[in-house]
Amino acid sequence: MKNQKSLIILLSLSFFTLSCSEDSVSDEFDNANGNVQEKLIESISIISAQDSQENKNISISYTSDGLLNTISNDIETSIFVYDNNDNLSNITGAGNDNLNIEDLYESPYDAFETGEVIQYDDNGNPKKIEFYEEEYDYNTNSYFTKIYTAEISYDNTHNPYFYTLEAGGIIEVLDGVQLNFSMNPQIPEIVQARLLFPVNNPSQLIYKNEEGELMHTININYSYDNENYPTSATVTAVSIQDSEQSTYSAIYQYAD
Repeated sequence: MKNQKSLIILLSLSFFTLSCSEDSVSDEFDNANGNVQEKLIESISIISAQDSQENKNISISYTSDGLLNTISNDIETSIFVYDNNDNLSNITGAGNDNLNIEDLYESPYDAFETGEVIQYDDNGNPKKIEFYEEEYDYNTNSYFTKIYTAEISYDNTHNPYFYTLEAGGIIEVLDGVQLNFSMNPQIPEIVQARLLFPVNNPSQLIYKNEEGELMHTININYSYDNENYPTSATVTAVSIQDSEQSTYSAIYQYAD
């Protein structure tokens, strides 16, 4: 059901030059969260209560200069490549979806990457997203498109991935997106990532079909440290359609 298009893959196009906008991702992050202590994620361990084969460990390394170096899930590795001015020029390797938001939350959809925001909250987070899923009709032997919506709620804490993405040059790329579309043409995928970027930490995702029927829910309960970074989380995903519930726990570690 899911057509994976990783945020990080999209941002591998970052070597293109974009004009700055007044309302950058960094501005919105600072306005929503104030003065945040910078921390870089070193690892995220995800443990399934249902099946140990679903367990995964995401490891992140940095250069001696503090630049994001690699992201690995122990099977595939993404390698961040920089030019002589420490600007991100490419992301190589097979594991470019290792920090995919919805993969971390065990979501069956890709609303955060392909959807259209139809409502923001007061902090500028995507609150309601409309997205499309291609499905097959066995009666007519043809594909058709259905419209779904995702409603997202957030904890009153910052996005814990912000500074990790900044260390990889990705926030700088998003800051360069000009949302005034009368300006120079821009790369649609990066504009998409800019529009869908959350400045706070998502804690609930509710998916509905075009009839408004509840399809899937995800609830995340976090434990936070003194700097409001998550140290652990419990993720409960419920599929209404399949009458199934899955539970996962996550442990976050940060670089010294």
